[in-house]
Amino acid sequence: MASNWIPAKVIENRVLTARHFSLIFDAQLMPFEAGQFARLQVDVPDEDGHMVKAAKPYSLINSPEEKYGEVYFNIVPGGKVSNALAALKPGDSLEIAQPCVGFFVLSQIPDARHIWMLATGTGIGPYLSMLKTAEPWHRFQKIILVHAVSHAEELTYQELIMRFKHDHPSQFGYIPVVSREDYPEALRGRIPALIEDGSLEKKAGLKISKEESHVMICGNSGFLKDTKEVLKKRGMERHLNHKPGQISSEQYF
Repeated sequence: MASNWIPAKVIENRVLTARHFSLIFDAQLMPFEAGQFARLQVDVPDEDGHMVKAAKPYSLINSPEEKYGEVYFNIVPGGKVSNALAALKPGDSLEIAQPCVGFFVLSQIPDARHIWMLATGTGIGPYLSMLKTAEPWHRFQKIILVHAVSHAEELTYQELIMRFKHDHPSQFGYIPVVSREDYPEALRGRIPALIEDGSLEKKAGLKISKEESHVMICGNSGFLKDTKEVLKKRGMERHLNHKPGQISSEQYF
């Protein structure tokens, strides 16, 4: 299906850290599945200073039922699109490609007792959209959200995450991971190492197993590669339509 660019108007551009933003916009989005992404298009200067259109894909944070669209992004050094998005003010315009696309969605995940949602940085975005819907709470006995960042201030969307915890205290677990500083209640280090030494499972009070778990991984390429290698040592394989497995991933940046 070909993409169609539609207009969007900025409602709010929240500054979460010096380089992390939540862009909320109004647009006539087509029906989509939580976890899917769309390209956002803005005007940026070219090498000669002329304004040209440039686009980049971002996952939607909002659920399909919510009124406004939302994306969570960080400024990339030298990134023209991310810097242009960060500069947007309420009332400003941009464009969004429709329909949203992507297969990192719960309808592609096989049944399992436990679902682990592992993310680095802004890779937490698709999970927040999924957790706003009813599907994960109906399908999985335990849901563990793990968010790894460099600094504690990057543990964003705490109010929303605490709402999930409040509404589903026995079903939902949240584990923050901070790599460059100590932070109360957070594990220190990288997710692959914390799986390998058992620290992550001890914190969750739950085992990651081929028999009962499905692991979703969303983040940078190094994180994806290292986490898959650790999980493969436990006999877990990538999930494919023609070959069911226990690992689903999305390279986010």
